[in-house]
Amino acid sequence: MSFWQTYNTTKHLILPRQQVRDYDAWAIQQMAIPGVVLMENAGRSAAEIALKMLCNHSQARVCIFCGAGNNGGDGLTIARHLANHGLAVQIICCAPREKITGEALINLTICDKMKLPMVWLEPSEKTICPELHRLCDGCNLIVDAIFGTGLKGELSSFYVALISYINSLKIPILAVDIPSGLDCDQGIPLPVCIEAAATVSFAAAKPGFFEQGKTLPVLGELYIASIGIVKQ
Repeated sequence: MSFWQTYNTTKHLILPRQQVRDYDAWAIQQMAIPGVVLMENAGRSAAEIALKMLCNHSQARVCIFCGAGNNGGDGLTIARHLANHGLAVQIICCAPREKITGEALINLTICDKMKLPMVWLEPSEKTICPELHRLCDGCNLIVDAIFGTGLKGELSSFYVALISYINSLKIPILAVDIPSGLDCDQGIPLPVCIEAAATVSFAAAKPGFFEQGKTLPVLGELYIASIGIVKQ
């Protein structure tokens, strides 16, 4: 785990979307590391940053927004680790259960067996404000694990409303790998993105982080976390 600063940029990789996929494929296929192990390493690293942001406050309450893909699986992994540290976690699933598969489903099953609080958002813009106000009331930190680096194209109106409302809560946000709604390669919102207090990017920084000049304000503090293996 390292903190990205202007003086240490040469120490870190910057990988675009396709190379991120290739990196994961190399780790799984060539190095025989199961995808769920990569997810575990990533989620544990992100949980460490969440604890740092909360100053290891054991009574903190954290809301974790999870999408359907691997980014959501990272969020579920983070929820497990924060719960193991005694924090009160609230998992907010932003996609239908039937869309969660693979390694993300493994972590969803574990969270179920741990009986962690979990709700499933209705895909309606009308229900976002009252539901999130209730769920996030008294929350000390939000974890954004809705969309990862694979996001392309315009967000649907539901996700535009969801991300806009999360930003409006003015609660510190930890973005997992990339702020949801930000294009990985171009660094532009699609058309909105999470405005994070900190971002923990896995394996490498992403070129979109720097397309608009120096580190984008929506990233907050930028950390680079290992997924358990370094490609030479």
